Amino acid sequence: MAQKGVQLDQETICCSICLDLLKDPVTIPCGHSYCMDCIKTHFDGEDQKPVYSCPQCRKTFRPRPVLLKSTMLAEVVEQLKKTGLQAAPAAHCYAGPEDVACDVCSGRKLKAFKSCLQCLASYCEQHLQPHYESPTFKKHKLVEPSKKLQENICSRHGEVMKMFCWTDQQSICYLCSVDEHKGHDTVSAAAERSERQKELKVSRLNIQQRIQDREKDVKLLQQELEAINRSADKAVEDSEKMFTELIRLMQKRSSEVKQQVRSQQETEVSGVKEVEEKLQQEIRELKRKDAELKKLSHTEDHNQFLHSYPSLSALSPSTSSFQIRPHHRFDHVTAAVSRVRDILQDILRDKWTDVSLTEVDVLLPAAEPKTRAEFLQYSREITLDPNTANTELLLSEGNRRVTLTSPRSYPDHPDRFTVWQQVLSRESLTGRCYWEVGMSERGVYVAVSYKNISRAGESEDCVFGSNNKSWALYCYDTGYTFRYNKVQTAVSGPPSSRVGVYLDHSAGILSFYSVSETMTLLHRVQTTFTQPLYAGVSLFGWSVDSAEFCKLK
Repeated sequence: MAQKGVQLDQETICCSICLDLLKDPVTIPCGHSYCMDCIKTHFDGEDQKPVYSCPQCRKTFRPRPVLLKSTMLAEVVEQLKKTGLQAAPAAHCYAGPEDVACDVCSGRKLKAFKSCLQCLASYCEQHLQPHYESPTFKKHKLVEPSKKLQENICSRHGEVMKMFCWTDQQSICYLCSVDEHKGHDTVSAAAERSERQKELKVSRLNIQQRIQDREKDVKLLQQELEAINRSADKAVEDSEKMFTELIRLMQKRSSEVKQQVRSQQETEVSGVKEVEEKLQQEIRELKRKDAELKKLSHTEDHNQFLHSYPSLSALSPSTSSFQIRPHHRFDHVTAAVSRVRDILQDILRDKWTDVSLTEVDVLLPAAEPKTRAEFLQYSREITLDPNTANTELLLSEGNRRVTLTSPRSYPDHPDRFTVWQQVLSRESLTGRCYWEVGMSERGVYVAVSYKNISRAGESEDCVFGSNNKSWALYCYDTGYTFRYNKVQTAVSGPPSSRVGVYLDHSAGILSFYSVSETMTLLHRVQTTFTQPLYAGVSLFGWSVDSAEFCKLK
């Protein structure tokens, strides 16, 4: 009782706005108390309204209440603080809009700790105690808090649905089993759960195995990535070194050619200048001789003229002899360098394909299996989705077998094929997958489809193979026909009661095989898949009985 009193005091002196102990407590006219700052902020937010309201009881006031500190409550808070009470229940204990609330709590509800499948109610820790302490609740099934407890109640009879109808593939209550589901194949919900749990375990094992396979693939890709980066870095480094050496060699040869040309230029210029100097000297001598002869020609003394003429008229032989070479005497150097340039250009242009980069697909598709044992490495457990099944189809054998039957009373569902006798798998298919479909009679479409295929109405857009969202192999008594986007292709191959389907999603490969003692390829598609695929079957024709997705492991 003492504890209850303390708890009551704690709730009394807590501010319902900040959920903490009252600070500078004030009491408004309706009797509720708040922190001074909390209620002031609340009233400030209502200044634009004609009235002010209490956050708890919503009672309205006009004018705005005057806030006066409550001395008595302040003393109570201080006394409780001294006893060790420091704060109100944490805000996270209360149920928010997204939480499951306790169905027993009055006033502000706490979060539910567990939900009871028998009581169909949720309880906080305090109100859950009877389920732990009282023998009355010993057999009640407690689960994690759930907002969907009412989904366990039959909408028609208001009873807990503890049974499962195999015929209609839905949960029912006991009254349903003796009413509209009378004569149907029914089991307890627990038994059905047990069977589905086994399937779930197998699915999880398959998923975990695929995770391991994909992780190995990722590791291989990471190793390949590292190898690519190392190889590319080495190629760049080596090519830079070689080009640097080539550039250095070209620069060296350029320097040598320049030096040779300049040296030859200097030698030839020196020779030309030497001959030029001799010619200039000879010109000067000739001009002097010409001037003397001119002077002699004007002499009036005949004897003097005759005496001097012989010595002046005699010319000394020329000492300068040379031969003018053709112009552009260094053209042979330019021609030689030009020939080298042309050779290098030819090498870089014509021979560059030997060292140029070519596009390499690192993710080469794995070789398509050849034997059935190789195909079985990629086998997938396929189960059919009851929500997609046409009303003239009955699912059984763990939703692996589909049988043509009279129209059933299935609940409406947007995924259901409303007219055509078709059904899709629960599992989406990516990566490499293989499955087999067995047929009691030949007259079955074995198909794969995108999830967004049309479902409602008589339009051919809903039919496997009559649109660009599905691919289908029609198996009939005398042969096969492949259909895609309303285009039919005749397919030859041995008739068989079992068809294997191999899918390599990333490589865009879809293959159909006739399965007997050997695997015979019937038809192969090479395309690009843009979405995950779903396996499907269609049962058309009066002679068709059933088809089944075979267990391969």
